[in-house]
Amino acid sequence: MSSHVVSSPRTTGEPGERILRYTLSERVHHWAGAVFYIYCLITGLAFWSPYMYWLAAIVGGGPTARFWHPWLGLAFALSMFWMYKMWRGDMATTDADRRWKKAIKYYIENDDQHLPAEGRFNYGQKLFFWLMFYGVILLVISGVGLWFVESIPWSLRWLRYLAVTVHVTAALATIGGFIIHVYMGTAMVRGGFTSIIRGEVSTNWARTHHRLWYEQVTKSKSSER
Repeated sequence: MSSHVVSSPRTTGEPGERILRYTLSERVHHWAGAVFYIYCLITGLAFWSPYMYWLAAIVGGGPTARFWHPWLGLAFALSMFWMYKMWRGDMATTDADRRWKKAIKYYIENDDQHLPAEGRFNYGQKLFFWLMFYGVILLVISGVGLWFVESIPWSLRWLRYLAVTVHVTAALATIGGFIIHVYMGTAMVRGGFTSIIRGEVSTNWARTHHRLWYEQVTKSKSSER
């Protein structure tokens, strides 16, 4: 397990106690992936519509954006696969997730007291992870086709159209998930954004938002003493 209680000899749930939620490696890969994705988002939107081409100026202009877009797309894919390696066990669907799913309206309403207890990640976070994971696979496959589109014979032009359709559809799906992810992590769940920066959360936060994970971590820590 990559989380543990820090800075306190006994876990009593007092406000000053902290729990390590994300290791340094997890935070580095998360933020590296975020930077790569945002760059691809800006350049991709610039290429998608002439009305948004002005976005290319933010990242060095059209030729520069055209050169770096596929390379940073591959970098994002690598970071996503590394996060899969770190979190695949945490992202498996559990019975707690199924109970949480039935009560998701309380999450949308920010009424945490009526939500069932969850593990390290709730069902919504897991949905976002798998959306990005499978989305990046489709983006890479279709992106390679667009990267080397001149190599596709005109007699197989349907492959070109398919690559464009898949790339745009996958991109829009991940953009929608990304917007929700940022909104929920910054505006709806206080402490979620700072946890991926500092790595730590208070024991009260952990108990409120991820009680099963909190109990697992504190029980594990107690057994080590």
